[in-house]
Amino acid sequence: MIEITRLRSDPEGIIQALRKKLFEAAPLVEQALAYDEERRQTQAELDSLRSQLNALSRQIGQAMHQKDTARAEALKNDSISYKNRISEKEKQLTELEAKLQEILLRLPNPPHESVPPGSSPADNLVVHEGYTLPLPGAEGRLPHWEIAEKLGIIDFARGAKVAGTGFPFYVGAGAKLQRALIQFFLAEAEKAGYLEVEAPFLVNPATAFGTGQLPDKDAQMYHIPLDELYLIPTAEVPLTNFYREEILEESQLPIKLCGYSPCFRREAGSYGKEVRGLNRLHQFDKVEIVQIVQPEVSYETLEAMRLYVQSLVEKLELPYRTVLLCGGDMSFASAKTYDVEVWSPAQGRWLEVSSISNFETFQSYRMKLRYRKGKTPTYVHTLNGSALALPRIVAALLENHQTPDGRIRLPQALQPYYGQAWL
Repeated sequence: MIEITRLRSDPEGIIQALRKKLFEAAPLVEQALAYDEERRQTQAELDSLRSQLNALSRQIGQAMHQKDTARAEALKNDSISYKNRISEKEKQLTELEAKLQEILLRLPNPPHESVPPGSSPADNLVVHEGYTLPLPGAEGRLPHWEIAEKLGIIDFARGAKVAGTGFPFYVGAGAKLQRALIQFFLAEAEKAGYLEVEAPFLVNPATAFGTGQLPDKDAQMYHIPLDELYLIPTAEVPLTNFYREEILEESQLPIKLCGYSPCFRREAGSYGKEVRGLNRLHQFDKVEIVQIVQPEVSYETLEAMRLYVQSLVEKLELPYRTVLLCGGDMSFASAKTYDVEVWSPAQGRWLEVSSISNFETFQSYRMKLRYRKGKTPTYVHTLNGSALALPRIVAALLENHQTPDGRIRLPQALQPYYGQAWL
């Protein structure tokens, strides 16, 4: 959510920035500022009435002390009028705050000035390439769903029977590969200074609101109405909310957290070849990294996180590239996002395996997460990234490391965690 102080100080800048996200914000910004002005005026009137009531209460006390009963009773009658007016102003203030909140919730996070314009993934900017295409020997490779079925390591059909499409079984070597990748990613995160946290896999509405899943992405989340809980779409949600409604000391920053979790996403409206095999699942495993930092270092931190995620893909010996998302392809909450994509030779396309984003104060303002800088608490910047999501990594490993005899060679960095060099 955009800080109201930022909206007051630079409304035109925010309107122009949001046009990069193909969002026309002018009517909402105008309405928000009108509600904010009325709210501040109402607050000032309320403060004045409370001050007058306090003065009246002191006069009543003095009159009673002087045994001036008639004057005390008259003042008490006056105080009833003040209390009624205060009650009415409090009601008005609550209504105005609700209206302002509703408007602010509809405004996306303005993109950073370095975000390129554009309306679709075709307009994303390639900032780094891990390998040069075309890859040698890529022709004739089996798609990952065929090689997985041939090796008997993933069972899509039985997963669909038990839970539905998008919930595969990983069997034998497939399950072992999942475990090895999770261990590898967590070990690398620990080396990079991240503190591992095992987080809840269900969260309450306040937590989902804090990171922007609610109300924007409620249709994509699995909801348990009886308990009013949500299955997490990513460990970002509980990890970032770990310090919600707290004021941190500056000496605690930066905070670097990582965690493994299953991720649950309804993916409403997904269909066709884009969801074949492991391309898009309703349940999948992922290791997430989160940083909470001072605003002045957040973009330096974003670049460091991007390089870290790239290093993981390089250690898995996969062809990849990194793209800077254009305004029209960004999420509602992000100020700047890099996607790391791996190459699928069998499908002939790039598959996103990580998004690394800086949210600036968009999440921390919703979470009331601040740090003490001098006398005034200041909102932190929050960042997160997939490091990494397993399904498309597994797909890329199966497709890129196939040998002519149908075996899968595992990258050297993964072998200690799997226990051997081949599937």
